[in-house]
Amino acid sequence: MRYDVIVVGAGLAGLVTTTELASAGKKVLLLDQEPEASLGGQAWWSFGGLFLVDSPEQRRMGIKDSRELAWQDWLGAAGFDRLEDEDYWGMKWAEAYVDFAAGEKRQWLYDMGVRFFPVVGWAERGGYLAEGHGNSVPRFHIVWGTGPGLVKPFEERVRKAMKAGLVDYRPRHRVNELITVNGIVNGVRGDTLVPSSVARGEASSREVVGNFEFQSQAVVVTSGGIGGNHELIRKNWPSRLGNAPKSMISGVPEHVDGRMLAITENAGGRIVNRDRMWHYTEGIKNWNSVWPMHGIRILPGPSSIWLDATGRRFPAPNFPGFDTLGTLEAIMKTGYDYSWFILTQKIIEKEFALSGSEQNPDLTEKSIKKVLSRVLPGPTPPVKAFMDKGEDFVVSNTLPELVSGMNKLTGTNLLKYEEIERQILARDREMDNTFTKDLQITALRGARNYLGDKLIRVASPHKILDPKMGPLIAVRLNILSRKTLGGLQTDLSGRVLTASGIPVPGLYAAGEVSGFGGGGIHGYRSLEGTFVGGCLFTGRQAGRALAKELK
Repeated sequence: MRYDVIVVGAGLAGLVTTTELASAGKKVLLLDQEPEASLGGQAWWSFGGLFLVDSPEQRRMGIKDSRELAWQDWLGAAGFDRLEDEDYWGMKWAEAYVDFAAGEKRQWLYDMGVRFFPVVGWAERGGYLAEGHGNSVPRFHIVWGTGPGLVKPFEERVRKAMKAGLVDYRPRHRVNELITVNGIVNGVRGDTLVPSSVARGEASSREVVGNFEFQSQAVVVTSGGIGGNHELIRKNWPSRLGNAPKSMISGVPEHVDGRMLAITENAGGRIVNRDRMWHYTEGIKNWNSVWPMHGIRILPGPSSIWLDATGRRFPAPNFPGFDTLGTLEAIMKTGYDYSWFILTQKIIEKEFALSGSEQNPDLTEKSIKKVLSRVLPGPTPPVKAFMDKGEDFVVSNTLPELVSGMNKLTGTNLLKYEEIERQILARDREMDNTFTKDLQITALRGARNYLGDKLIRVASPHKILDPKMGPLIAVRLNILSRKTLGGLQTDLSGRVLTASGIPVPGLYAAGEVSGFGGGGIHGYRSLEGTFVGGCLFTGRQAGRALAKELK
């Protein structure tokens, strides 16, 4: 078969790109180093949250949003400060993406069969001034069916195109080189890996059984970031976040290794914003691991007490769910790479959700009955499983027993009962009035002014040491690797640019490998719901631009 385009990477961005090209009648070779079981990549594992602006779901919840407010929030989060160079295209992509999120994004997905959970989540709440970081309003729209529900329509279209002879999908094909002739990228070379029957996300063999070389008019790189490569994360770790963690867990499979970044750079592409990355601070070790060092992120409500490794409460606005990277900086500057939540049974049953499609079977399976069971007393079954089997949880009826268990868990005596008791009692005294100087209490009371938070996300304010609200729970929180915010610099057509700012002929990129657009659409921080959304948008842009170009 003669190929018009080769797409390297069969994650969400690759599937979207391939779908757009095939729908325009182009013949596509889709390559991926992993087995077919991993089709859809990281997106399949995701919670399926999408950033939308002024949506019907928001309006039904009484949320007043606008394109102008969303752009204000994006700029406050991104903090673009390299506008003459590395941020030039990232900011252009950001503005285009906000327009997309406030415009046709929802209808485009709806027409493909994607539906949304009716309650909009409030991620990255900020805690600064109006022009600072954070979402001013809830914008986190959960796909009904989570990550698999978002991958499905694109996978179905790719498989239909395969049957029509427009797409040739070849798993276990690892690209090692982009072929360049007279400065034009027109193909790929690489290794054929031994067939593998491992399950989705599991580590697959790297045994080579052959090699390949394919030509085409253009190559699109959609191979993801570096979240599974801790060595590369530490190499690029920014000093502004303190020292790189000596120990962290992985929120993505091992094969998310960043190989194609260097390979594309060797072909003339430029990597920008290497020092920008997104890692979570609320990671817990998976008791039922799929990949090495498999971690799960807690999606916390705002009520838990957050302490550093020595037992000191973090200052405002380092509250659960407010500023991921701000809190990461605060943690790393303590000299330790973990921290603690202390909370009650009443808090965990309403405020703890776990990120990932497999941790939310009710939403993933589209079971209304199971979703409604969330309002019943007690934590959800996945959270309860971590309480019972997860190594990061301590449950006790009294605070002395809890602190003793926390010290035992780490094998240290860093935590002093008297110090922790003093801080919690001081916090609890602030609950005696409807007004307070404790900004976390002000924030959680304010959150309950939003109906969605009051119904299913934020516990009724109460004293942590009230025995009626117990037992007490402590959770050790690990640094969880996740996303690459920098990457290959691209223009708004997805064309990969050189160091001098001109396109590399025949070379395109989409998804995380391009910093979700332009080499850094997020700047320094994400507003959440914009990672899978960035894969959708960049894949669509690159696919459509290429289809037009190849005419």
